[in-house]
Amino acid sequence: MKIISLQPSVSIILDRLGCLDSLAACTRYCLEAVPALRDRSLPVVHDSWSTKAEELLPVPADLVIASVPYRQESLTAILKSGRPALTLSPRNLADIYQDIRLIASVVGAAPKGEALVAEMQAEIEAVKARMAAISPKPLVYCEEWGKPLIHSQLWVMELVEAAGGKFTGTPGATTEAEAIAATDPDVIVAAWCGAGDRVPLERIVEKRRWQNLRAVRSGRVYCIADELLNTPAPTLIGGLHALAQAIRPDIFGSLHGDSGRKIDLISLNASKLM
Repeated sequence: MKIISLQPSVSIILDRLGCLDSLAACTRYCLEAVPALRDRSLPVVHDSWSTKAEELLPVPADLVIASVPYRQESLTAILKSGRPALTLSPRNLADIYQDIRLIASVVGAAPKGEALVAEMQAEIEAVKARMAAISPKPLVYCEEWGKPLIHSQLWVMELVEAAGGKFTGTPGATTEAEAIAATDPDVIVAAWCGAGDRVPLERIVEKRRWQNLRAVRSGRVYCIADELLNTPAPTLIGGLHALAQAIRPDIFGSLHGDSGRKIDLISLNASKLM
């Protein structure tokens, strides 16, 4: 089975399953998310949002796997490529677990898929257990995009709650700076799609006139790397750890990466607001 992967989440899952040899082509974002792919000289195609039939047709493959987000034009292009297509559209953690199982079954690695899901579930439950008896829950605003302001997805809300926070707003919905200011969150997290860890925290606080919000006054405005919250894959566990540090640093401040720094958590530089 040879697969064209149109989203990093698909390639990450195949990597965690030990099935990178199944890939016939991938996107440039997959190369960023899975460094092991960089030396494989695979054809590079556009992602689920912008792929074209003419770039898929020359690739010798048995299956195209795509995942959110889509456009009508990209879905049409996938169908025009004439190959079987698996189009994923997860909304919550349960959907993501099912997608992992489905991809694992496609490549003949069902037991590894079950083990990977179990590993994710166990880590989420372990974090949740540490928060079980702790209250009150800090109010957390998570932002997936800044123009317009868009709340993070439902699976991020689930991770926020597992990490001891209370998600403000409707997952995936647009909002306004004034509406967020009215809720006065304890913690603000920005994870913009495609921005990596380069969200301009100081600029958005100034432009939205958020200087007097509790999160800003206490220095609890953070950027979490895009791929840790917006990619429906096992990398969400890294996002969970980063959220835990942001929401309850008194409890989760000991979660460190190999370098000794806090995992993928960039905080507001208050001096730039002076």
